[in-house]
Amino acid sequence: MEVRSYRSRLKQLYFESWMKQLKDELGLANLHETPRLEAIVVNVGLGRAKDDKRLLEVAENTLSKITGQKPVQTTAKRSIASFKLRQGSKIGLMVTLRDARMYEFADRFINLVLPRLRDFHGVSARSFDRQGNYSIGLADQSVFPELTYEDTATPHGLQITFAIKAKNSQHARALLEKLGVPFEKETQ
Repeated sequence: MEVRSYRSRLKQLYFESWMKQLKDELGLANLHETPRLEAIVVNVGLGRAKDDKRLLEVAENTLSKITGQKPVQTTAKRSIASFKLRQGSKIGLMVTLRDARMYEFADRFINLVLPRLRDFHGVSARSFDRQGNYSIGLADQSVFPELTYEDTATPHGLQITFAIKAKNSQHARALLEKLGVPFEKETQ
């Protein structure tokens, strides 16, 4: 009996065809120089959780349903009096996805979630940092199909960061375009 390991659709496409295509399109000398998706970090900032503890539980439930992993709580590194924030206060949650879960999440996010956004004309091409990582912010978690109406009764935002190993942001953008991320049309 042959045991086959499951490989996500995007991961299989990347390693079987897109990797070589990216090498040729970007004029790279080696396959190992091609841009690669390292991790996806899903972050929820809950500064108002210090007033409402239930908000932290709702966000934790949301993140675990969306990503399939238990989120890690983030704490304030220092006290800021103007925000009424104390050092060590729980202010958010985050999940780092790698390998199979990362590709599965990317596939669902690009093909199911982004088209469901209201008034969506593509993601901004300006959200790259110097290393080539790409960040997308969502104001509401209700666009994820995994969540029920009860899960979205308490709205909160999400920050999704694609950690990409690339020489520059143009190479990272080429990878995201191969994955199917729709960028805004540039106006002149």
